Amino acid sequence: MPELVFFSGTMDCGKSTLALQIEHNRSARGLQGVIFTRDDRAGEGKLSSRLGLVTEAVEAGPDMDLFGYVVAEIEQGCKVDYLIVDEAQFLSSEQIDQLACVVDDLGLDVYAFGITTDFRTKLFPGSQRLIELADRIEALQVEAMCWCGARATHNARTVGGEMVVEGEQVVVGDVNRPAAEVGYEVLCRRHHRRRMTSSSAALAR
Repeated sequence: MPELVFFSGTMDCGKSTLALQIEHNRSARGLQGVIFTRDDRAGEGKLSSRLGLVTEAVEAGPDMDLFGYVVAEIEQGCKVDYLIVDEAQFLSSEQIDQLACVVDDLGLDVYAFGITTDFRTKLFPGSQRLIELADRIEALQVEAMCWCGARATHNARTVGGEMVVEGEQVVVGDVNRPAAEVGYEVLCRRHHRRRMTSSSAALAR
């Protein structure tokens, strides 16, 4: 039976790497899929991993009808066996509903990858809807680590190395940005609550 599967985890836990691995495994068996992404760190229309792997993808803009796109591809004679959706947290609730329709009405597997909560520990709308609709939710087993060595469970936004808790929900950044820019860091709950990043901890020593 086709499934809508949500692979979730913090930043830096290998979500995009797994998405690329699933794509590789299926394409090696002669299957063809559509890859959607939104606001990838490598730029528009890219699915990239922090390990340096990159592949082309369809940029799923906020007004795109994902179900309609797949139907149009099939009607034009394209073979579509599955969907991979990276950065699924950035999709709207309506777009997640469209992915469920791809599974139920077209009989295709959909593999969605994303983080569940933002830098304020609030659910992204796309992730919330995936939790509500997914046939299966898989927590990534590669654990990201806080600077203290504990398991990282929270995503923090930083500006100049200092953690911030206000601002737009979506600001594209990366864990490898210079400290003066908007960046992100994964923290354990204790240090997220204390707003203690690796930079602020180093200054306190």
